[in-house]
Amino acid sequence: MFSSATKVKGQGVGSAYTELIRLLKKHFADKIQVAVNKCGKADISHYHTVDFKFFLYTFFPGQGKKIGYVHFLPETLEGSLKIPQPFKQIFFWYLIAFYKRMDSLVVVNPSFIKKLERYGISKEKITYIPNFVSKTEFYEFSKEKKFLLRKKYGIESTRFTIIGTGQIQERKGVFDFIELAKRLPQYQFIWVGGFSFGKITDGYAKLKKVVADPPKNLLFPGIVDREKMNDFYNLANVFLLPSFNELFPMSVLEAFSCGIPVVLRNLKLYQAIIEGYYLSGNSVAEFEACLEQLASRPQLLRRFHKESLEAAERYSEKHLASIWYDFYCEQTEMVGHDKKK
Repeated sequence: MFSSATKVKGQGVGSAYTELIRLLKKHFADKIQVAVNKCGKADISHYHTVDFKFFLYTFFPGQGKKIGYVHFLPETLEGSLKIPQPFKQIFFWYLIAFYKRMDSLVVVNPSFIKKLERYGISKEKITYIPNFVSKTEFYEFSKEKKFLLRKKYGIESTRFTIIGTGQIQERKGVFDFIELAKRLPQYQFIWVGGFSFGKITDGYAKLKKVVADPPKNLLFPGIVDREKMNDFYNLANVFLLPSFNELFPMSVLEAFSCGIPVVLRNLKLYQAIIEGYYLSGNSVAEFEACLEQLASRPQLLRRFHKESLEAAERYSEKHLASIWYDFYCEQTEMVGHDKKK
């Protein structure tokens, strides 16, 4: 495994990488030997980030099958980071060159297969494997524990609370989240996350001002350690991610796993993977309507609580463990090896 994703806190690539490492060690410790960031002989070299030194490693002998994890494409970086020209064009060229160096690519959303084909990458090289989260890490608390948790964080026990998570940047729809807090002062809003990439974050100056002086009903607790995120999901009645561009957000899966009703922007890429499990909107006004419906209609809240738990089961660790193991076996031409025993 090759990754530098955990060096930057508060971003989904690191979460997805951490979950996969933990899954392999938990379920396949006797079948798969995992080395992290060690360049040496291997059956498989799995690249999670596109560091230049990792690109150089791909030219070393004995690396086995080279697998690349596609967490982003040039178009998904628009609205996330401010990269001046000509550096943006150079980086985008390098990103695709990195992917083309791989023997196989893994995408977390099937909608990316056609996009990669447009960059000249064969469909046969691409496999769709969705993200997942562990039920032991993200789960729903009891009513009693939720009550104590709200008391701990100073949130009224009966106040309808909406949470959003992720990097604070324009692409995540944070400005819409802020506007909703202004329009709905009767509700509590919480955005967990920060400026993971500092001043090169798109919209940094404007967002920094709001974070420093937010509306009274909007909290910005900053970047929170992953092991504490379960607390914040359980503080909320609803999870809202008004992002304009995503792959398969880990935060959505984490919310599902905690049984929180989910509201998302109406993006086509979600339709391919989680259609039916969430409410959606295209504008601040539509998000406002969704939140007011959930707050005023207990039966709707219960329905999407159930939908979230069903979605969590579909993308559970148990289900994805066998998929990852079979995929790795295919890469080393050992399909069915254990089944024959």
